Amino acid sequence: MIPTEGVRVWLATGYTDMRCGFPSLALRVQEVLKHNPLGGNLFCFRGKRGNLLKVIWHDGQGSCLFTKRLERGRFIWPTVEGGAVTVSPAQLSYLLSGIDWRNPQETWRPGSGWVAFFN
Repeated sequence: MIPTEGVRVWLATGYTDMRCGFPSLALRVQEVLKHNPLGGNLFCFRGKRGNLLKVIWHDGQGSCLFTKRLERGRFIWPTVEGGAVTVSPAQLSYLLSGIDWRNPQETWRPGSGWVAFFN
């Protein structure tokens, strides 16, 4: 399980070749994003089509590569090119669920009628 306290989440802007594994993505983190890929932070990469996401993380013991593909829709991604954007772990959770992490909104909430129904 990935810890959420004290971990920074970085989104690599633009798109990435999704044939890359951990070594290639770690090299991109080091050379392009100018961060330490073994520092315990999460680095997220999105494919050109927008429906595939890879996350790399080093937990202190070894390298982890997580992949998620959306069956419908695309991951919302920053439009800035050639850098990285930091997001909170909560925003990453929205992103992984296919929700617009930039402005999540509650769409429906049960009203007080539900309480009366169960009493």
